[in-house]
Amino acid sequence: MTPGQILGAILLAMAISAAGAWQVQDWSYGGRLADQADQFKTDLGLVSAAAAKQARDETDKRLALEQQLALQDQQHTKELSDEQRKQAVTRDRLATADLRLSVLLEDPASGCDVPTATGAVGVVHATRRAQLDRAHAQRIIAITDTGDQGLIALRACQAYVKAIINLDVKR
Repeated sequence: MTPGQILGAILLAMAISAAGAWQVQDWSYGGRLADQADQFKTDLGLVSAAAAKQARDETDKRLALEQQLALQDQQHTKELSDEQRKQAVTRDRLATADLRLSVLLEDPASGCDVPTATGAVGVVHATRRAQLDRAHAQRIIAITDTGDQGLIALRACQAYVKAIINLDVKR
């Protein structure tokens, strides 16, 4: 063999070994990429499952809060309607003179109008009373009706805020 042929054989052997080395590196790199892709799929699946669970939990909390608020709304609506019904009965009784409103009159001469022993007549022990005009009594009942409705609405608002605060605290 001539020196040129020897050099050509060496170069050919080097080219073949370099190509083989590149092929081995390519296989190794491809294997690492495949492993990373598998790991990425696994991680993505875990993250997706955790996000789905968190979304379900939040939905469950929201539905529970909505049910609680709906029950409270029904309760407050019933309270309001009951109170309005009682007020209507009272107004009707005032209109038919079945019920009369009266006020206690102060009697400075007697000193104290409250007896020491309780009687069976009623809760109020004053001896002098004045009956209110029917129109004035109905205005008083209307004012108390408005006040009662306001108190019921206030309780409903407070219950709503407490439910929302409790939900935020549980998070």
